[in-house]
Amino acid sequence: MGIFSVEIEKLATEVLEKCRGKKWQLATAESCTGGLIGGALTDIAGSSDVFDRGFITYSNKAKARVIGVSTEILRSHGAVSEETARAMALGALKTAGANLTVAVTGIAGPGGGGPGKPVGLVHFAVATDSGVAEHRKMEYGDIGRSEVRLATVQTALEMLLAAVSR
Repeated sequence: MGIFSVEIEKLATEVLEKCRGKKWQLATAESCTGGLIGGALTDIAGSSDVFDRGFITYSNKAKARVIGVSTEILRSHGAVSEETARAMALGALKTAGANLTVAVTGIAGPGGGGPGKPVGLVHFAVATDSGVAEHRKMEYGDIGRSEVRLATVQTALEMLLAAVSR
């Protein structure tokens, strides 16, 4: 067994197999997970033929400079928002030239939450080269920083699997 749970390993393996079958390249744009989604994918031997790159865009400056999230979106909606997650996914797609991307931005805790944006809130977006970004909002609650991050990895992999299975 690798670093991650059996369930996360299984999901990562399925995502890679489905992408391989379609000859798709995959990229990630991660904030609150700090690279854990890419880590889960690269924990699987042979992932290099599918996983192209991961962007860890923890700061707003990185989101803007590295994957092209507009400063207007960040100012108007904040880093933890549907708009930012969608822009991250589409920006990673364009920057990497991938067929499929997932983006996550959230508040893992223990602090950092506030009105309308509680600890445990995570926004996800998955984009394909058709240019459409599907969004999901999860509120895991204040279950602990590591638990929020691992739950985020699992949800991101589930969304990737659904997108590549269409």
